[in-house]
Amino acid sequence: MLYRSMHGDADKSKTRRNYTIMSPEEVRNGKKSHWEELDIKGCVKNLSPTIWRLSHLTRLYLNDNQLQRLPSEVSFLKNLYLLDLSSNKLRSLPAELGDLYNLRELHLSNNCLRTLPYELGKLFQLQCLGLIGNPLSPDIMSMYNKGTARLLTYFLDNLVSTTPDMPDRMWVKVNDPEDTGSTMAVFSVMSYNILCDKYATRQMYGYCPPWALNWEYRRKIIYTDLVHHSADIISLQEVETCEYANFFVPELKAQGYEGVFSPKSRAKHMIEDDKQHVDGCAIFWKTSKFALAREHLIEFNQIAMENNEGSEHMLNRVTTKDNIGIAVLLQTREGLYEQMSLPSEPQYLLAANAHMHWDPEFSDVKLIQTIMFCHELKKICDSSMQEFPMPKSIPNQGMNALPMIVCGDLNSLPHSGVVEYLTTGKVSTTHEDFRDLKYTKTLANFRQCLKESGQADPTIMTHPFKLNSTYDDTEQGCLEYSNNTFEFKGIIDYIFYTRNQLRNLNVLAGIDPSWFVENNILGCPHPSIPSDHIPLLAEYQLYPAHYKPQSPPLPNAHGNAMSQQMRHGPQSHHHGSSSPSYPHNNIGNHVMFQSHHGMQNRFPPLFQGGHNHRGLVGPQRQSPVSANNVAPGLQSLSHHGRR
Repeated sequence: MLYRSMHGDADKSKTRRNYTIMSPEEVRNGKKSHWEELDIKGCVKNLSPTIWRLSHLTRLYLNDNQLQRLPSEVSFLKNLYLLDLSSNKLRSLPAELGDLYNLRELHLSNNCLRTLPYELGKLFQLQCLGLIGNPLSPDIMSMYNKGTARLLTYFLDNLVSTTPDMPDRMWVKVNDPEDTGSTMAVFSVMSYNILCDKYATRQMYGYCPPWALNWEYRRKIIYTDLVHHSADIISLQEVETCEYANFFVPELKAQGYEGVFSPKSRAKHMIEDDKQHVDGCAIFWKTSKFALAREHLIEFNQIAMENNEGSEHMLNRVTTKDNIGIAVLLQTREGLYEQMSLPSEPQYLLAANAHMHWDPEFSDVKLIQTIMFCHELKKICDSSMQEFPMPKSIPNQGMNALPMIVCGDLNSLPHSGVVEYLTTGKVSTTHEDFRDLKYTKTLANFRQCLKESGQADPTIMTHPFKLNSTYDDTEQGCLEYSNNTFEFKGIIDYIFYTRNQLRNLNVLAGIDPSWFVENNILGCPHPSIPSDHIPLLAEYQLYPAHYKPQSPPLPNAHGNAMSQQMRHGPQSHHHGSSSPSYPHNNIGNHVMFQSHHGMQNRFPPLFQGGHNHRGLVGPQRQSPVSANNVAPGLQSLSHHGRR
C-alpha cells in the first residue's frame, strides 16, 4: 500500500505518479504525515473495510487490480475528487456511487460492466468519465460518445425519485395579539423569490433533475404553495413578465387577488418579444381585505442617475444595475377585521417589495440601493399622508403613523450593512460594505430627506422607519436559510415591519434541515421545492389608528444568534463556515403549530370594476393565533451569482 504525497496541480495531469516516504529522521523529528491520496496496487481482489473510513481522501486509485465488486460504503468518501477503478473485473456498481457529489473524475474503463446505475446522474460536477472497454449497450455508448454531460443528464432525467415528502413547516408563535379595545385586525404576508425560468439552468443547478427545472412543472408547485398558504399579501421576486400576465394574474384572480407588477428597467429598451422574458417584482393582495389606493415603481438606476453628483462610482457601478422595487398603498376593507366591520377612520398599509443586486463584489451597490429604497418610501409616505385621511403622527412612534411591510430578496446576509441599516435605522458612511468607495455627495442628497430630527452627523445615514426583521423576533433559529443551493446556504430574504403600528404574531419556520441531510439532498431546486429560495410567511396584528402599543417589541439586536446561523457550501462567495452543520434548534418559549393543508380553496373572483364581492366559498384559513392546532408534544424543530 502506497500513499501519495500532496503536490501541485501540475503533477496531477501526469500519468506516472510520484511518491514520497518520510525518512526515519523526519519521523524522529515529529513531522506530521499529511496525505489525501491513496493508491492500492497488487492484483487485489478484496478491500479492507478500513478504507471507507478514510473520509479525508480526495483521490483514490484502485486501478489495475482484480476487484469484482465495489461496496456501497464507498459513498462514505464524500471528499473524493477522483476515483480510478479502471482495469478491474467489476460487473456492477453500487447506486451509492452517485452520492460522491464532489467527484470530477471517475475512471471505469476496461471492466465487465454491462449496465450503469442511473444514480450516476447525480454526479453533477463530474468532468471526466472513462467507460471504454466495457460491454455496455450501444445506446449508452452512443450517448457517452456525445459527451459525459449528455449521458449524465439522461441518467438524472430518468432516475426515479425515492425521496420522502418534505415535512410540514411549523408555525412559530411570537406574540399573542394585544387587546386594543377595538375589533381585531390580523393579516398574513408572504415573500417569495420563485426563480425565473431563464435562470433555472442545468449549469446552475446540475444536481436537480432536468424535468424538475422545467417551468411548467415548477409553477404548479409554486401555485400550490401560494394557494395553500393563502397569504393576504404576497410579494414575489423573479416573476417573468409574460408569466405574470398569462399565469399569475388569471390564476390568482380566481383565488380573490389583485396585483401589480413591474419588470426590471432593462425592459424599457427591448423589443416587445424580448421584454416578455424580463423578470421583475409583483405584489398581490386579497381584495376582500385590501383595496389599492396607489402604486409606485422605484427604479434604482434612474434614481442613481438623478443623484450621481458626478460620482464615477455611481455612474459605473450603481446606474448600470437595473434592479427595481415596487410599493402599493392599500386601504383596509371590512374583510380584514374580526367582526367584518370597518373602524370609524380608514386605515392604510404600505407594502413594498424589492430585489437587490446579487453580486457579493458589489456590496456598496446593494447598500446604496437600500438607501435609495428607503428614500423613495419616505417620499411615498409623505405624499400619502397629504393625499389620504390618515393620522399624521403619533407621539413616540417616529415621523409618521403609516404601517409598513417591506419584503424582498436583498441578496445580503444578516450581518451586512444592508440589514444593519434597515433594522437599526442607521449605518456609517465608512461601513466596510461601501468598500472604501466615496459616495459622499450622493449620500448627502439622500440624507436630507431621510435624517431624523436631531441627527446632524454627516458620517451617519439614517432612516425614520422603526423596522424590525420579522424572523429575528423569534430569538431562536427557526430559519437557518432562505436560500439553499449546493454552493450557498444562508438568509438573504426578509420581511420587515414597522414595530409601532404592527405586532408580529407568528412566523412560518424554515424546512427542517434534517430532511436534507437524511435524504442526501444537496440543495434547491428539488422535485419537491420549485425554487432555490423558500417562501417566508408571517402574521401581523394591525393596531388601530392613534393606538399606542402597551408592550411594543424591542428593536432587533443586529447580528443576534439567529441571524448568525448561516451555512455555506464549498464555493460560496460569502464568508462563513465551509461546510453545513445543522444544530438542533430549541424554540424555547415560542409555541410551534402544525402547518395546515388546504386551508383555503376558493376566493371570490375579482379584478372587476367596482370591486364586486361574493361570500367566500370553502373553508377559510385559520390563524394559528386562534386555531386549536398545537402539535402535541412538539418542543423543537430539529449565492452563487446569477442575476
